[in-house]
Parts: sequence; structure tokens; C-alpha cells
Amino acid sequence: MDRILNRFDYFNTFTDPSIRPMNKLEKIKKFDPNTIGDTNNNIFGLPFHADEAEVIIIPVPWEVTVSYSAGTAKGPQAIYDASYQVDLFDPYIKDLWKMGIAMDAVSKKLRTTSKRLRKKAEKYISLYEQGQNPASNKTMKNIQTEINQACKEMNGWVKSKALQYMNKNKVVALLGGDHSTPLGLMQALAEKHKSFAILQIDAHADLRDAYEGFEFSHASIMFNALKIPQVSKLIQVGIRDYCEAEAILEKKSKGRIKTFYDRSIKTQQYEGKTWADICGQIIRELPHKIYLSFDIDGLDPKLCPHTGTPVAGGFESEEILFLVQKIVESGKQILAFDINEVAPGKDEWDANVAARLLYRIAGLTAKSNGKV
Repeated sequence: MDRILNRFDYFNTFTDPSIRPMNKLEKIKKFDPNTIGDTNNNIFGLPFHADEAEVIIIPVPWEVTVSYSAGTAKGPQAIYDASYQVDLFDPYIKDLWKMGIAMDAVSKKLRTTSKRLRKKAEKYISLYEQGQNPASNKTMKNIQTEINQACKEMNGWVKSKALQYMNKNKVVALLGGDHSTPLGLMQALAEKHKSFAILQIDAHADLRDAYEGFEFSHASIMFNALKIPQVSKLIQVGIRDYCEAEAILEKKSKGRIKTFYDRSIKTQQYEGKTWADICGQIIRELPHKIYLSFDIDGLDPKLCPHTGTPVAGGFESEEILFLVQKIVESGKQILAFDINEVAPGKDEWDANVAARLLYRIAGLTAKSNGKV
């Protein structure tokens, strides 16, 4: 008799020779996508483990350098838990669920390290706000050095994980954590592709050089991404909270950075342009190969009220999904993607929104790679 496998079985090799696990085709045949999500299964209640799934999600419970509100380290687990409420039918991609989506185990080591270093970062930031700096304060210097090294190691861990799955021809997605977490995934892509662009959906430009003295700050992710030679272009969409230095960096980039500011998007719409028109402008700026980096605060904050740094303005979820769909229909390839800065509140609303976005973006990304 077939045994229903629990979620931990999906991450590990079977050790009981008397139990023959079902193969993927058998699981598809037995699985009912119309019923309640089975929490014994993997993310979205799907019965697939990593070897069977076409899309692999790497959770990164990390929020060491956040500069406003914490909570994003809990995002991956909260999205995982909320995913069982997502209906699996997608009218755009027939039988999307059959391709298989699986989430790797949440690293307890990363989560513990993040929690420990977050306390040190809070002490550092408090001193920084009082006008002190690591050049003259030994305590701050030691904390800065420790955190920069730990973030570097976290990036290496993500890169190694991503390459492990890419070498098995999997589409890789990453769930943060704060927005510093996907740098290792971008570095992994750089080992696999000669050139690609980053499409950033975000309220913030994230182009600060070592923000608050932290080399791998969540506010420095795109500054660091541009150090990767294979990143040919950075297309930013929805930016509405940024400093003058970031605006100057974009203007002096000679076209390597192209920003569609939220204010400019809204102005075009007020003057009669449709979102479809503006999506066409965005798509024309993109090369064939794309990495999608989606900070949840790119949305209207009513959809993500608990995110670390919410900003008035932003998009509806369907506007972003429409853009991603049009990118796929244009024939371009989304190599990989991340969703980050999801901080669950007591009602888990943010995770509920993110889980639905994750499912549909995973399907669209898989479609752009010929997986569905």
C-alpha cells in the first residue's frame, strides 16, 4: 500500500527499503488539485520533492541589515504555511501544478545566525544614528566586520545551493528574507550565462554603496549586483523612495541603469497612457535573458503593510503579473527570480499575497523556460 509521505520525506532520501515511493507520474495521477491543500506535502500542498519538481525554491531566513522594521526572516516559513490556501487552477497555464514546485528546507543555522547578528546590528545602527561611526568606535567596527563577513558567507551559501539545482536543470527561485539575500543567486547565474539583465520591482532603488557601513546591506543589493560583469543592464520599475546619489548614479550609468519611477508611471497614466503601453516600454528595454527581483514593497502597501519599509504608491498584484506575462509572451526568458521583504503580521496577510504571487510567477517563469 502506498504511504502518504510527510513534508520531511520530500527533502530526504528514503531509508526504509520496504516502502516504494511513488514516481512523479503516479503522484500526478493520484493527486486531486481541487481539494484542500495537504500539509503533509510540499509547498502549495504539491506532492513533489526536489528531484521531481521543475521549480525549486530556496528559502533564506535572513534580515541582519534591515534599517527600519524587522520580520522578513519569518517570510519564507510564513509564505510556505500560507501556500496551502492557494487554489492551483491557473486559466493561463493549463495544469501548471503538474510541472512540480518544491521548496527546500528552511535553514535553522541561517535563521539562528540572522537572529543573533540582528541584535548586534540594532546596537550598531543605534550608535550610528547618534552620530558615531566605525572609524572611531571600536565596538561598531567589530560589529561591522563580523556582519560583513557573515553576509558574505550567506551569499556563498545561496550561490552554492543555486548552482546545485541549476546543474540539475532546475528553475531556481529564492524567498527572502530581506533584499540582500539574492546576491548569491545572481552570482550563480553569472557562472551559467554570459549576459543577462535584472528587472527590479521595488519601492526603493537599492543603489547605496555599503549603506550604514554594511557592504551587503539590503539597501545596497543592486549596487552590488552591478559589480557582476555579466549583468548587462538593470531595469527598475516602481521606484518611489530614493536619495539624490542614487538618482545621479542612474543618470551617469550610460544606459546600464534604466529606472521607471512610480511618479513617471503614474503621470503617464494620468495623461492617458495605459499600463499595457508602459509595459511595452519596459519590455523594449529588456534583453532576451532576465533575472526578476521582486521586493514586495513594490506593491501598494495595502497588500504588504508589514514589510520592512512600506512606501505609499506602488502597484496592484495583477499589474505586476500582467507585466511578467507580457514579458513571457514577448519570447524573453526569465532565468530565475526572487520574492523578498515579506514580513508576516499577526493576520499573515502579507504572506497570503506573496504565496499567490509566488505560484503564478513560478508558472510564468517555467513557461519562459519551456517547462510547461
